[in-house]
Amino acid sequence: MVYNQIEDLALLLKSISHPIRLKILCMLQDREMSVSEIRAAVETSGANITQHLNILRNQGVIDFRKDANFIYNRIADKRIIELMRAMQQIFCKTSHDQSTSKNV
Repeated sequence: MVYNQIEDLALLLKSISHPIRLKILCMLQDREMSVSEIRAAVETSGANITQHLNILRNQGVIDFRKDANFIYNRIADKRIIELMRAMQQIFCKTSHDQSTSKNV
């Protein structure tokens, strides 16, 4: 990796490193969602969701489209979906899987 790639990766990881942003990205892996759907699933204020979505948009992690009065968000780069799935496989194992791996 060259230095510019390392800097870009560090910025990406920083932009997704908040628990709410990680939860948003987990939800957006499979489908696009409106801001109100995300707010309901994350159970926080609209202003808080908007702030986190703006951070993700500004870093190019997510994109959006407008449809009438609704804004739908989606992950902008398939590599982000791959990253999220890899992190889930590594860090979100079931308790049975975790206890089995400790015995190995």
